Amino acid sequence: MSLTAEEISRAAGRLHDAERQRSQIGLLSLEYSDLTISDAYRIQGELVAIWVAEGRRQIGWKIGLTSRAMQLALGITTPDSGVLFDDMLFKDGCSVPKGRFIAPRIEAEIAFVLKAPLKGVGLGRDEVAAALECAVPALEILDTRIRRKDPESGAARNVCDTIADNAANAGLVLGPEQHPIDGLDLRRVGVIVERNGEVEETGLGAGVLNDPLIAVSWLASRLEQVGAGMREGDIILSGSFIRPIEAVPGSEFQADFGEFGSVGISFM
Repeated sequence: MSLTAEEISRAAGRLHDAERQRSQIGLLSLEYSDLTISDAYRIQGELVAIWVAEGRRQIGWKIGLTSRAMQLALGITTPDSGVLFDDMLFKDGCSVPKGRFIAPRIEAEIAFVLKAPLKGVGLGRDEVAAALECAVPALEILDTRIRRKDPESGAARNVCDTIADNAANAGLVLGPEQHPIDGLDLRRVGVIVERNGEVEETGLGAGVLNDPLIAVSWLASRLEQVGAGMREGDIILSGSFIRPIEAVPGSEFQADFGEFGSVGISFM
């Protein structure tokens, strides 16, 4: 049974308050035992509407849970998505002020910029590529307005919690390099991520549904189901191919994508 409109609105309001107060709420999946993925996207939609009403401007989309390991860990077989806003975009190499986030983590990804609108179900790789202006090395900043684990029961946050929480998205950093899509083998784009000079993670683009362009096709299909689509100029985070790395105060991150470029950020 779906949640009522009142329950959806209440959950979105609590998430909004959590972000403003830099605090966390309990697992929605425990509070609402019948919470579904559809309900979770409704909560996310309400949260997004609050942010838009406050004057924040949408600049794109985030795709998450694209790796097989993360899907197995959560017992799912599909990615999720969230919304990117203008105040989430950080400059390459900048320092994030202390207290800007609750419990930030970092992921390395390939980002895309659209040169044309994109929508439809079951789009092929070539159709997706034709709508993209360029590919860019990127970092995503994750944050959690919902606890990762319930302190009493030990229950872990599930995919519905994550989706409701705007797919745990809080920020993004784009590298300066912009690559045309033609001729790129995105499956073989690799990254070495260092924190304070030590290698923490490595990965390949193939970790994103075997091809990051497939992730963009998935997003187009999901948005089509709710009568939406991607717009010209949108930034798309296609999904991480490393595990999330804790961004404790004093952390300095550098992601080396080899010939594809690099991107970095630090946390005060």
